Amino acid sequence: MMFDFSPPLAVVPILVNAGAAVMPALIAGAASLVALLFKPRELIAACRRYPGRAFGIVGCVAALTALIIFWPAAETPSALATRTRTGESSTDWTKVALELIREEQRQKSSPVAASVATAPATAAPVASAAPSSASNFRGGFDRTGHAGGPAPLELRPLWEYEEEFAMFLSAPVVHGDRVFAAWCLLDPPKTFGAVVCLDAATGKKLWQVEERNDKQPFKGIFSSPAVSADGRSVVIGQGLHPDSNCDLICLDAQTGRIKWLVPTPLHLESSPAIVGNLVVVGAGAIEVGNDHRVSGHPGYVFAVDLETGREVWRHDVADPESSPAIVGDVAYIGSGFNGSAIVALRTGSDDALKAAGQKRELWRRPTPHPATGAITVSGDLLLAGCGNGDFVNAAKVPAGAVLALDRATGAVRWTVALPDAVLGPIAIRGSLAICPVRNGEVVALDLTKNGAIVWRQRIAGNSPILGGPAVTEELVYAASADGYLGVLSLADGTLLEKHYLNAKSRPGALGMSLSAPFVSGGRVFVGSETGGLRAYTGAKSRR
Repeated sequence: MMFDFSPPLAVVPILVNAGAAVMPALIAGAASLVALLFKPRELIAACRRYPGRAFGIVGCVAALTALIIFWPAAETPSALATRTRTGESSTDWTKVALELIREEQRQKSSPVAASVATAPATAAPVASAAPSSASNFRGGFDRTGHAGGPAPLELRPLWEYEEEFAMFLSAPVVHGDRVFAAWCLLDPPKTFGAVVCLDAATGKKLWQVEERNDKQPFKGIFSSPAVSADGRSVVIGQGLHPDSNCDLICLDAQTGRIKWLVPTPLHLESSPAIVGNLVVVGAGAIEVGNDHRVSGHPGYVFAVDLETGREVWRHDVADPESSPAIVGDVAYIGSGFNGSAIVALRTGSDDALKAAGQKRELWRRPTPHPATGAITVSGDLLLAGCGNGDFVNAAKVPAGAVLALDRATGAVRWTVALPDAVLGPIAIRGSLAICPVRNGEVVALDLTKNGAIVWRQRIAGNSPILGGPAVTEELVYAASADGYLGVLSLADGTLLEKHYLNAKSRPGALGMSLSAPFVSGGRVFVGSETGGLRAYTGAKSRR
């Protein structure tokens, strides 16, 4: 449980020179501080919420400690000289050297490096061209995680952004010259989160938002951000599986200012989809225990107006933690535990559907297992992964499948059974569907041959592949739950290289590297459990 700074700590003022008065205060203050030091997540979360009190407490304890150390004996000149010599330099020159090397790599990899080098210091940065459509989960509804540009090989670190003790569970998205991402801090039974915007070339933090306008902190974030086509708005859900009373959040993409919040009694692990002025997202059920027993409302899908946050409609769907796809005037989303289906919903307003004599639900197709993965669109086909495991727990008897459905009718074109759940989004490149499987495999299916398996490859043994792969014209980038980024050949699945994502000093112990890589402008962006959000460039590149 998070330590609360609200109750006053046992620190008393020392206004007299009696040594006996110092000891009880020091012991009490130090005990409180030590208690926090053994709970680092509680300390970080508490400091975020109450920075003034935190600094005050640390200052008081530091002052009391100094009094004890230096009272009553004065420090001798020789002791002072010794202390000065031993503390002459506390700079970690290794870190300085590494940062200089990375800065040089950033300059070399920047497409505007040459012009910036000769430009005045006050010159405005050159921005990349903004996409003509919204940047949804994995870029678009083909879920490639590739926003254009070359695909790097022989990866080397470009920059990293870390938030102490925070995990990057959601997938970053690149829109123009900015990276939008979210982190999550676990502090059972509470969770905390934030949305961050970084410069894509340098990793410089442009803004970060971690609390509502009423100063209530954001809850943990699993949902991935979507950016409107005009680049002005970032929309993301908040809340992890046990969280309730969460919000759909819309931020100003330029400043991070909160534009609007839409509250829900449930949580929003679903990543929102934006088409035009409409945002569609699923509010997932709160489930108790490993048997996924529902507590409260079973879940619903809802749509809001992008400009105002006004709710346009909602429709009950059991546990819709899938990320929806929108084509024309229909939204497609998966129903997870206690639902096991793919559902097609008309996106018109309630009044418009009533006037046309239409129901919200166009069709519903049962799936052999809960469908929690994102919906992928390939022409007139919908692809959906399903399985009986989840992101944290494997099923006792694992099973999974990929279904191809007729987009208009929901009829099943073909089904491919797989040895475990497909929880991350399936990426489409040409005639291949690249699937992340919980048993540790990346599997390529041929869309022209009823999903026949073309190749299968592991990144890190049996460590699950939970996030979706990024797929370019020749390469596949996929991350394992234990924190390895693999680069594969799209043609035959050959593992070309592998890189460790978690912090070497704090390897991921939870297997929660769930973030899906994103490729844009010759760089790979990916989050991890303990290594923060990283950007890689390459010594070579392909398409």
